[in-house]
Amino acid sequence: MWHSRWRDCAIIGLKVIALTQVQSRNRRRRSSWTKNWFLNRDQFCHMPLLRELHENNPDYFRNFLRMRDHCFHRLLALFTPYISKQVTCMRLAITPEQRLIATLWYLAVGRSLQDLMFTTGISPQALGLIIPETCSAIIQVLQKDYIRFRSNPQEWQAFAAQFHHQWDFPNCGGVIDGKHICIVPPPNLGSYYYNYKGFCSIVMPAVVSANYEFLYLDVGKNSRNSDGGVIAQTEFYCWLQNGNLHLPPPEENVEGLNFVFVAEEAFALGEHIMRPFPMRNLIPGQRIYNYRLSRA
Repeated sequence: MWHSRWRDCAIIGLKVIALTQVQSRNRRRRSSWTKNWFLNRDQFCHMPLLRELHENNPDYFRNFLRMRDHCFHRLLALFTPYISKQVTCMRLAITPEQRLIATLWYLAVGRSLQDLMFTTGISPQALGLIIPETCSAIIQVLQKDYIRFRSNPQEWQAFAAQFHHQWDFPNCGGVIDGKHICIVPPPNLGSYYYNYKGFCSIVMPAVVSANYEFLYLDVGKNSRNSDGGVIAQTEFYCWLQNGNLHLPPPEENVEGLNFVFVAEEAFALGEHIMRPFPMRNLIPGQRIYNYRLSRA
């Protein structure tokens, strides 16, 4: 009996070894360094088209990358030292220009890496490394001057001056609102991400300046909450409630009023958050206020 068991185990082990060897031989026979059309990336990807658009159709170039050519080349000059790779004797490195374009296109349209492969001529595996690396370079380079939250009264007053000049609303540091981003919900969570609009989403609460610039944003909040409930879960709201935003004091503001952020009806009225009056039984002054707030 024991001899038969040992024999069966030995036979199974030999079969496993033989199967592994066959798979190894097949894998070696099928493997290659890369696909030929990846090696001819400059011929088959979007780069020739972009060069044509840059020279003859700048508006289409802007539509493709969501920015003008001078802005793109300024970013490219800033990021090149951080995303350049060394050319080796085995293959040419993907250029910083191609890396930045692939990342911008991914961020602009949200296409899958498998789909993006046919536009960029870069494999999904490489894109999975290139896009996070380029995003890290964007944060590293731009966080000092652009990707940072305002931290002193003088900077807030500059934003308030823009609102006052452009939209006739004084003492305003920004507009608060939320955007539903459609998602495929994770499994086994039921209606956790199902919103009142009738689809599954996460919410992106944001604060925006008078020139449509993002001052703050957060992503990933549960969409079942209202916009007011979502903003209450953010760091921005905690800083606002705790007085850590360093807003200008009332004596430095127009008419000695509080420094505020404006929002729609879904948000709660607060010391530094202004919302419109309910749309019923409005007196003329309240109507004018609602108009000005809506315009801001």
